[in-house]
Amino acid sequence: MWSLAWPWVLVVLPLPLLMRPLLPEAKGLSEAGLRVPSLDSFATLRDRSDAESLLNWRTCVALLAWILLVVAAARPEKIGDELDVPVAGRNLMLAVDLSGSMDQKDFVLGNRRVDRLTATKAVASDFIARREGDRIGLILFGERAYLQVPLTLDRETVNILLMEAFIGLAGEKTAIGDAITLAVRRVYEQGKDAGDQVLVLLTDGANTAGEVTPIKAAELAQQVGLRIYTIGIGAERLEISSLAGGRRPINPSADLDEDTLTRIAQLTGGRYFRATDTASLQDIYRLVDELEPVEEPESGFRPVKSYYFWPLGSALALVALLCLVNLLQRVAMRQSAEV
Repeated sequence: MWSLAWPWVLVVLPLPLLMRPLLPEAKGLSEAGLRVPSLDSFATLRDRSDAESLLNWRTCVALLAWILLVVAAARPEKIGDELDVPVAGRNLMLAVDLSGSMDQKDFVLGNRRVDRLTATKAVASDFIARREGDRIGLILFGERAYLQVPLTLDRETVNILLMEAFIGLAGEKTAIGDAITLAVRRVYEQGKDAGDQVLVLLTDGANTAGEVTPIKAAELAQQVGLRIYTIGIGAERLEISSLAGGRRPINPSADLDEDTLTRIAQLTGGRYFRATDTASLQDIYRLVDELEPVEEPESGFRPVKSYYFWPLGSALALVALLCLVNLLQRVAMRQSAEV
């Protein structure tokens, strides 16, 4: 859609016509004169000469240049289609347990039994894809905690590096406190004005390694405004073959420290969730989406591009043309006079 930024400028368009009667007539030069008793007989010729001078091509070009200058001053612009303005989302970090116990195959994915990490990758990948506008970081922890991906808007890279993670990459034990401390450090480095800070921590055991206890790390997280959602993963019942023959039930999540995970979430204003199968894990991540909703883009912005330079350039070109023609005529007249 085309429009004028300053349409009121167009009121000066008739200015040359209004000024013409007020300006003095140009004094012409003549080499000879003719004395006559009356000018009445020349009235028709004079009117015709005035009309021709008004409508000659120089006048038309000059008027066109004036119109273009006025249009340029009114600033023509093109208004584009309405766009959605992306908003700055929250900083969301994912901490995934890679300890040896994540190798337990007590989850089902696609009608086949898989280990806990494989199920986590499948569900977390969908979660990452939904977090459009959020800056996402990835922490992998086992015996040590590592920042695999710093906070970024590149969700595809986060997903790829999550998929490349494997059990035992960070050691066989579990350092929950160090993983939280690493997330706290990233929040502290960004400052208090970095927006909402969220950590989703997934583990299947208890803190068995690291330099900082989980509760102490949670207290540090509380001080910097890091909200933590903890997920305890692992089935509550699994049947295995016994030495005496047959099958016997066991609890594969006996080592899961739910009390500590619950306390971490309470201290930081988050929540603790229990995932016993793939469906419940999917529900948990969807619930996190509801608790920490993705910011919707604001609509109503229309890009505006100005095109004043086109009529301005055209007007200047016409003025230059008139000046060049006048200059050539003067040169021609001087040469004729010399001859």
